Amino acid sequence: MNMISLHINGKYYTIEDDPATPLLWVLRDSLGLKGTKYGCGIGQCGACSVMVDGVSIRSCALPVETVTDKTIVTIEGIGTEDRLHPVQEAWIAEDVPQCGYCQSGQIISAVSLLDQNPDPSLQQIKKAMDGNLCRCGTYNRIEKAILRVKSI
Repeated sequence: MNMISLHINGKYYTIEDDPATPLLWVLRDSLGLKGTKYGCGIGQCGACSVMVDGVSIRSCALPVETVTDKTIVTIEGIGTEDRLHPVQEAWIAEDVPQCGYCQSGQIISAVSLLDQNPDPSLQQIKKAMDGNLCRCGTYNRIEKAILRVKSI
């Protein structure tokens, strides 16, 4: 066990954990940030996506020791207590979620995309969101929500 310092959602945390522990489990178990979900455990489905230095990344296969000097944003860090993020507002307007399990990872990936490219084409949206799986199949609504945000 080592002391590990992390910068998450604008706050600094110091925890004692194994440096090889996946970031997902540090977020959920050590810090109580339960919004990031466990899906497949091998970095394939996107349910565990968080932003690391602005880039959407799968936290289930990412050793926490690799992000100690980086800025991490989870779904809890999107928007504020007083106002939803525009992507979250678009998700509601387009009635995106069904079961909702994948939505935190989907939203993180959409925010990352729009932060990097505020005016993506539909093809760029599809490519950026391709690795995020949705068992309910709301892909068309996800794309519409992202297009809605870009038009604001």
